[in-house]
Parts: sequence; structure tokens; C-alpha cells
Amino acid sequence: MSHSKLQYRFFLFLLVVVSVLFGWLLWPFYGAVFWGTILAILFAPVHRRLVPLLGDRRNLAALTTVLGCLLIVILPTVMITVSLVGEGAAMYARVKSGELDFGAYFQQVFNAMPPFAHELLARLGVTDVSSLRERLTSGLMEGGQFIAGQALNIGQNTAQFVISLGIMLYLLFFLLRDGAGLSRRIKQAIPLSDEHKRTLFVKFTAVVRATVKGNIVVAAVQGALGGLMFWVLGIQGALLWAVVMGILSLLPAVGAGLIWGPVAIYYLVAGQWLHGLGVIAFGVVVIGLVDNILRPVLVGKDTQMPDYVVLIATLGGMALFGLNGFVIGPLIAALFISAWDLFSSVGEAQEGQALPGPAQDGPR
Repeated sequence: MSHSKLQYRFFLFLLVVVSVLFGWLLWPFYGAVFWGTILAILFAPVHRRLVPLLGDRRNLAALTTVLGCLLIVILPTVMITVSLVGEGAAMYARVKSGELDFGAYFQQVFNAMPPFAHELLARLGVTDVSSLRERLTSGLMEGGQFIAGQALNIGQNTAQFVISLGIMLYLLFFLLRDGAGLSRRIKQAIPLSDEHKRTLFVKFTAVVRATVKGNIVVAAVQGALGGLMFWVLGIQGALLWAVVMGILSLLPAVGAGLIWGPVAIYYLVAGQWLHGLGVIAFGVVVIGLVDNILRPVLVGKDTQMPDYVVLIATLGGMALFGLNGFVIGPLIAALFISAWDLFSSVGEAQEGQALPGPAQDGPR
């Protein structure tokens, strides 16, 4: 092995080691770094428009963009989270005291079922209603206890939250100001052709913007509409159920119907036909159509993936990375599909170049 090849391999080994160590160093604040990067990608067009308006003062443009992001995104999210945790803790207290008994609601629905439904449940082996009721109550108690625990953790980890928020805003400022140069350096370091690098970077930014802008806006609108419906009906914990419906709206083929559907069934079996039919109509027509109307406008057809891929990637991402996984999962899936499409196109191009040309007659 030549000396130059040995140096090159040692350099690659050193590069991998220091990259892993740097990632390990950032891991305690990976959420702040991740969302700082995501927000920089989302608000980069705003920053680019502000730069000429502010006399090419990039620092002032970046600071203005960060302040706008703080007012539009971060502060409302913090306020909703604090209210949500407080409402979740209050609901847990009502469930624990017996004031709110979901098991009794389930028993009422079961008793109102027609005979054929009881026979069907018996064939499925679902006969022990009291056991199901206890499991339902226990599950809700555990969920409420988790939310109450999160309320306590937020109070205890205020310093860590403030530090993470400060790191995210600090990183967001410099990514907005120096993001163009940093992006060029990253492109130069990737050993691919300019066309392939452009394809991957365009796909990356498009998927980030589509996932965050499209999915979050759709989920927020559907959750807000569901919460408004529950508030009008006088259902306790409307904000909590709104957030739950918003989170479920991130999952295709599942959606907010997992929340408003049982509510509609309860109203129907309880004899409140107007409320039950109203919930179904509002859920199907208003909440359901939001996805069909807003998502194509915000996401676009070019960045959409099959629903089953989005569902599996979102669930897997949330299982591995928590709530951040609803962005990380679809992003990894989209890059996986893009990389394989790129690999396939390169392979087809190489095969086309390797094919012999048409035979030509020699001199006669």
C-alpha cells in the first residue's frame, strides 16, 4: 500500500471518529439543534427577502427573522404546552377522584348496544365487560398520571428548558445569517456530482418544509376545529382533546376520528341524536375535508409519499425520537426513497452508455 493511500485512509478514519464524537457532544441538546435547523430551513426565504429591505444588513435581518419566529411559533407553542399540561393534570385529578368515570360511559354504551352486537362481541370473546371497563379506567389513569408527571418535570426542568431554548434561538440566528455559505461548504464536501447534490438538497429542503409546514398546519387546524366542537358541546378538557386530535392527525389513515368517533357513538346510544349526528357531520365534512383541501396546497404533489410509508415512518420516528420523530421519520423515509431513485437513475444511465451503438457497415 502506498504512503498516500495510507494517509488518505487514516484521514477518513480520523474524520469519522471526530464526527461521531462531535455528534455525541451535541446529543444532550439534539432537540434544540434539530429544531434550530428545521426553523432555519423554514424561515430562510423570509430572511432572504428581509436582507435587501434592510439595506443588506444580514445581522439585522437574521435578528428580525428570529424575533418573528419567536412571536409566531415559539411563544404560542410554549403557552399551549403549559395550558395543556395544567388541563391534563386537572383531568387526571377528576378521573382519580371519580368525578370523571370513563368506565361508566363505556358501560352505558355497552348496555345500549342491540342484541346482535352483544352476540358478535360474545363470538369474539369479549364478554367480561367489567374487566374491559377496569382496563379502560386503568389506561386513562396511567395516561393522566403521565401528564401530571410531565407537569412536575416541566417545573423541575425549567432551567434545562430555558438553556435548550436559548441554544435553539442562538443557532437559528447564525444558521439564518450564514446558512447559504454553510450549505455551499456541505455541498462541496459531498463526493457526488453537482446534479446529484442539487437533487438531494432540493428534496431535503422540500420534504422538511412540506412535513413541518403542511402536516403541522393541517394537524393544528384539525385539532383546533375538534377542540372548538368539544368546547361548544361542553365536553371537559377541550384543549387537551384538541391537542390529542392534532397529534393523531399527523398519522394518515388514523386521524382525529379516533377521538370524535367514540364521542359521537356515545351521544347516539345515549339518545342525544342531534349531538351525535352533529359530531359525525362536523367530523366528516369539516375536519375530514381539511386534510383534502389544505394538504395538497401546503405540501404539493411532488413531495408526497404513499400513506402507508408516511404512517410507518411517523410511528417509527416517534418511537425512536419521541415527538420530534414526526419530522425525523418522514424525512428519513423521503431521503431513503430519493437516494434509491437517484441510484436507479445512475444505474440506468450507466447501462445506457454501456450498450453498443448500431452496427455500421465497413468500407466495401
